[in-house]
Amino acid sequence: MRRRPRKSRRSRSRGLLIILATLALLLGVVQVHSSLASGRHRPPRPADIQSFLRSFEVQSLDGSANNRNHSSWGQAGTAYTRVGAARYADGRSAPVTGPDPRYVSNRIFNDTNQNVFSEHRASQWVFAWGQFVDHTIGLRAEGAEKADLPFSATDPLESFTNDLGVIPFTRSKATPGTGVTNPRQQTNTVSSYMDAWAVYGGTNERLEWLREGSVDGDLKNNGAKLLLPDGYLPRSDARGDSSTAPTMALDGRLLGQPSHAMVAGDVRANENIALTAVQTLFAREHNRIVALLPETLSEEERFQIARRVVIAEEQYITYTQFLPAMGVRLPAYQGYNPRVNATITNEFATVGYRAHSQIHGDMEAEVSASDMTEARIQALRAQGIEVEATEEDPEELEVTVPMNVMFFNPDLVPAIGLGPLLAGLGAESQYNNDEMIDNQLRSVLFQIPTEANPDCLDGPEMTECFQGVVDLGALDVARGRDHGMPTYNQMRRAYGLRAKSSFSDITGERSQNFRRGSTPASGGIDDPKSLEFTELRDIDGEAIEAGSEEAITSVTRAVRRTPLAARLRALYGSVDRIDAFVGMSAERHGRSAELGELQQAMWAKQFAALRDGDRFFYGTDPGLSLIKRQFGIDFRVSLGDVIAANTGVDRDDLSEDVFIAPVPVGVA
Repeated sequence: MRRRPRKSRRSRSRGLLIILATLALLLGVVQVHSSLASGRHRPPRPADIQSFLRSFEVQSLDGSANNRNHSSWGQAGTAYTRVGAARYADGRSAPVTGPDPRYVSNRIFNDTNQNVFSEHRASQWVFAWGQFVDHTIGLRAEGAEKADLPFSATDPLESFTNDLGVIPFTRSKATPGTGVTNPRQQTNTVSSYMDAWAVYGGTNERLEWLREGSVDGDLKNNGAKLLLPDGYLPRSDARGDSSTAPTMALDGRLLGQPSHAMVAGDVRANENIALTAVQTLFAREHNRIVALLPETLSEEERFQIARRVVIAEEQYITYTQFLPAMGVRLPAYQGYNPRVNATITNEFATVGYRAHSQIHGDMEAEVSASDMTEARIQALRAQGIEVEATEEDPEELEVTVPMNVMFFNPDLVPAIGLGPLLAGLGAESQYNNDEMIDNQLRSVLFQIPTEANPDCLDGPEMTECFQGVVDLGALDVARGRDHGMPTYNQMRRAYGLRAKSSFSDITGERSQNFRRGSTPASGGIDDPKSLEFTELRDIDGEAIEAGSEEAITSVTRAVRRTPLAARLRALYGSVDRIDAFVGMSAERHGRSAELGELQQAMWAKQFAALRDGDRFFYGTDPGLSLIKRQFGIDFRVSLGDVIAANTGVDRDDLSEDVFIAPVPVGVA
């Protein structure tokens, strides 16, 4: 995406927020949670504590025995379930064929550096939280079978150089016992349950390393708190020899300095600084809760109580803030149902939960100038990060991190500061959940530029400083074929939806044809001009002039020279051949939702199962009311509350709901 000009991030004065907060309190809208207060709770009696501890059941790390009748449901290391039948070319394992994924990506996912933002002001917290949840409930087992994707340097819509000649791709590992005489299945290596896996991990070995205390194979020797040197996640060398640390995924900058990797419950914690910041936040939250518990409890008891609360907080924030921000509505909760299998489905993991178009082209944070030394500022700028004084206050610095610099660069979290990064996520809208994906994901994912030139980290200049192509959109299409995903219409039927009969029925456009005189053979689908934008509008429907500042900062609707439906038709010929991921991404959104009909159905089904089939879900009250009664700690907190309680950010400086970006200054 194009780099946006600097602008003020604050949309409301602190005074106005205080007034609104006071009114909300008087009206009973805002609840002050006892878990974020101190000194107001009557100390519990020892007899009550012992009674509570006798009834307290510790949830397994790997998801096993959550369902007492089906111990392996949702357990780490088991196969994803399926909603519909697997679709392989040979009925067993061979991926189906279709248009080359990069060819599709250049014509469907290519945003040509035009920013298009959420039409409902969903903030960047939506994609950040979505990834945090994703890393709690799913991670496919990687295989070693190479199946690289074609790359054509002569494609008239190709603008990137790729010295590799292909886009690297490796098939997921087949679940043992599948893919030879029966359909190939894939394995989820993490627990399916929303159990804060990303914070604690799924094995005693990883958890022991993460907790304070010795690492000797005995968790009883460990403290209740997580290891957080200087308040940040521990590096892999925090206990000396980094080779003995838990495995963490490495790429980009970390390949050359693996000891700089931060360690968390999930191996992907270093993938980008937004994710690293969220992981850090909830490790701090765990330690904050531990500090509220009486020291008369054992270290293990304090640890498990804090873990229970953190798990409930993740669930509560997901179901009361994250899903509503995406427009997902679920039936009223009826309590735990042991007949519901909460295991993540292959369709949800491979197609439905991939919303990569939402990921923002950069991340901004406001930092006090007094917190930044000149040396640190220059070090940030050397990486291509903008650091400039804000227009409102020269004592405030605005730090803008291009997406490419965010990847596998955990050093930036302490360098910029946890509070500013987390506050920045809620201050601006994310990109729209549509078919367009930022070029930093669509072409140069996780790569390091060939030269230290800040101008080539974002926008059209990126083509000049990267010599390989890694395309997340193309990989999404290929992964669907690798996992035997049904076609788009087959997927719709599997979720109880009617099949679409035309391409324009999918996109909501009036036409599925190219302009008169333009055909695929004469230049329509292969004409670079087909992707030009002819109309840009803001969230209020007002027209925006191309090339203006508003075209970079305010577009929520963009019309191209050729209909999306026409390009889909030229690629697939029939609606019955569309890859499920492509068709899902092309659907028009439902009213007041960030999702189309199919994606909405997929999210609703999976998140309902995760809720209804989890014996430890907060709605079943697995000891949570007793924790509140005995220790004054309530899991029912907003994400803004958690941020304010664990960083230097004042609650009044955050939106009441950080998942919704504030209305810009001067906008009614």
